[in-house]
Amino acid sequence: PAGINPCHFPGKLWWLAHSPLFRSIRWDDHGEVLLVDKPLFKRELLGVHLDYFKTKNFSSFIRQLNLYGFHKLPQPASGKAGPDHGVGAGSGFGEPLLRYHNPNFRRDRPDLLVHLVRLTSANKAKLAAGKEVTMRPASRAPV
Repeated sequence: PAGINPCHFPGKLWWLAHSPLFRSIRWDDHGEVLLVDKPLFKRELLGVHLDYFKTKNFSSFIRQLNLYGFHKLPQPASGKAGPDHGVGAGSGFGEPLLRYHNPNFRRDRPDLLVHLVRLTSANKAKLAAGKEVTMRPASRAPV
């Protein structure tokens, strides 16, 4: 969709979650939770020849999620069925899928991405003062 900056972390994340090329990062059944298969993610997106997130370190990727206001969700109670739940639903090595949520990161609402801003000290101060903080619009390349 227009207006999504694929160079900006939230836009890149949104595109990757939609991409059929990657199995390690995707939406839950409702399109409201980001699911991450850690071992597969490390192979697919943090590999030596790829530079999607400018890091090879999974912890740095998680730090970015946290800086953009994502919160890790607990694993669903055991006994839930479906591809997005429980141990073994992830990598096939017995690791559960990691689940992250941000109310402005939804599968069918790319318009909300503008509200995903990095929580820098300056942005935290603006938010504390009651000001709105939004992402800068994507710059357009010359035609």
